Amino acid sequence: MTVCSLTNQFDATVSQLEQLADEVYRVRLECPPLAQAILPGQFLMLRMPQRNDPLLGRPFALYDTVGDPKQPTALDIGFHVVGKMTSLMETLQPGEQLEVWGPLGNGFPELETTHLLQVAGGIGYTPFVAVSREALLQKTYGTPARSGIRAERGTLIYGVKSARFAARMDDLADLSGKLDIEVCTEDGSTGYEGLVTGPLRRRLAERGNEPTTVLTCGPLVMMRVVAEICREFGVPCLVSLETPMACGFGACFSCVVPVVTGPDEWDYQRSCMEGPIFEAERIHWEQMMGKK
Repeated sequence: MTVCSLTNQFDATVSQLEQLADEVYRVRLECPPLAQAILPGQFLMLRMPQRNDPLLGRPFALYDTVGDPKQPTALDIGFHVVGKMTSLMETLQPGEQLEVWGPLGNGFPELETTHLLQVAGGIGYTPFVAVSREALLQKTYGTPARSGIRAERGTLIYGVKSARFAARMDDLADLSGKLDIEVCTEDGSTGYEGLVTGPLRRRLAERGNEPTTVLTCGPLVMMRVVAEICREFGVPCLVSLETPMACGFGACFSCVVPVVTGPDEWDYQRSCMEGPIFEAERIHWEQMMGKK
């Protein structure tokens, strides 16, 4: 469990802003202490300095670290322009300073599997860049470096509404031959026409006895259906929740998640502390959907 304190609040310098698709960007932040500590699945809180609107920070998942894997100096985050904060971020220039604190959350656990199947909706694909590199290229993260996720092969099923929102996959070129990427669009403008659940069900049905682990991140409705399909096929599933947060370190209780604690029993846990990664079967989905 990661606890935020004054020692992990930093000023980060913007070194690059790149557009990946319509309204989708990747920003690079120079911040060696944070880059060297953060793990796949963890996140940081980001705030524009010297601004009162928006007053609170916003959470952003790690996209990947940059530089020597043993001593990275920068990290990337991805974002979709949907509100005031991300609209401001769309205009960031190299050299600008941002307030960040982290790393926060539990991150994806260390695990070994044959097939790592990742299911993403929209900007939910961003955590799987670092995950894929750790699992398939044995890139190291954290200080000291952890053993991490290990898989023999990987799949990324990536769904968006239309081709114009599909982020280009140039950043994953080094995974060619190791990571199979299937793009799904609701309007059929590129790739598979339909939702990510179609290819997911097909691939699980075809897997035979191959040990498979599913990771998913994206809209809540999508993740719930992914969890149901994984339960149907008897496949372990981990979800990365994109829960709205105010503080990021457990003080405000605005990001609580209903979690099953026993037969017909459940309680709330904080996504920023006990999450944002949860076993899909532990989430009380009916209560979660009702909460939203």
